[in-house]
Amino acid sequence: MRQVNEIKRICNLGCGTMGFGTAIDFARHGYEVNMFGRRDASIERAMGNIRATLAIMKANELLTDEEERALVKRIHGVTTIEEAARDVDFVIESVAEDMAVKQQVYRELEGYLPADVIFATDSSGFSPTKVSSVLDHPERFVVAHFWNPPHLIPLVEVVPGEKTSRETVDITWKLMEKIGKKPAALLKEAPGFVGNRLQFALLREAIHCVQDGIATAETVDFICKYGIGRRLGVTGPLEPADLGGLDVFYNISAYLNADLADDKDCSPVLKQCVDAGRLGAKSGTGLYPWTPEELENIERRREEVLIEWLKKDKTGQKF
Repeated sequence: MRQVNEIKRICNLGCGTMGFGTAIDFARHGYEVNMFGRRDASIERAMGNIRATLAIMKANELLTDEEERALVKRIHGVTTIEEAARDVDFVIESVAEDMAVKQQVYRELEGYLPADVIFATDSSGFSPTKVSSVLDHPERFVVAHFWNPPHLIPLVEVVPGEKTSRETVDITWKLMEKIGKKPAALLKEAPGFVGNRLQFALLREAIHCVQDGIATAETVDFICKYGIGRRLGVTGPLEPADLGGLDVFYNISAYLNADLADDKDCSPVLKQCVDAGRLGAKSGTGLYPWTPEELENIERRREEVLIEWLKKDKTGQKF
């Protein structure tokens, strides 16, 4: 495989919600980026999103004017897979979360690149074994799951498929670290990897608390924000068990686990919302009603908090 110090140019497949963010991450750390979008309009929209994002980063002293100009120059918009593959040393893909679409893109890409170039997908849950089953060289395929927004959240889950080589995992992990991310290498693949499994386990219980009349949606979110949410960024979910005493947690689980949500199907509450077209912020209402002002406020607050974390990461400080 091409070693980390040999990687100079990135094939960035996709320029939507995740794709323009991964392009920023790589370009910010000195890599030339071939950013693929299927239409010129897609590229133009992505460059607009990039400039808007960089303006916020500059306003928060995460980027200088000179760094911004250099970063933008390193991102090259292209509209064909052939152009995207030209002279690249590593691939990061964030096209539509559709198995057939991803496999088609990779089959085409494999015709343009030698076997020592790693193919990494930013999929949030697809099996790397299944995605790479269409490849002649599945050993070079791996998941590099960035979290949204990728330019603000440092985590990247590095997930091997059944045929992924150890070298592919190691090189991908080192590359993620080199672009300022916090890579976490999983021992094996599992649906949802680790992050989404934890996220959806919490979501399942949160919705159950609302559905069962234990608390309102507002109260459930309030408890997370001002309780466990304050601790999770410092101790995660497992360290508190050791800190509090495993005997204590064992005794609590002995009576509490039986009463926790264990639905195997989708939540009836979510189904009702989806069936009624209440899809959340993008439709104006979901579990909450969303006015444009409310949406702008919560997105701005989220951004402010994530930037505060990034600044502390940069200086080595901890909360």
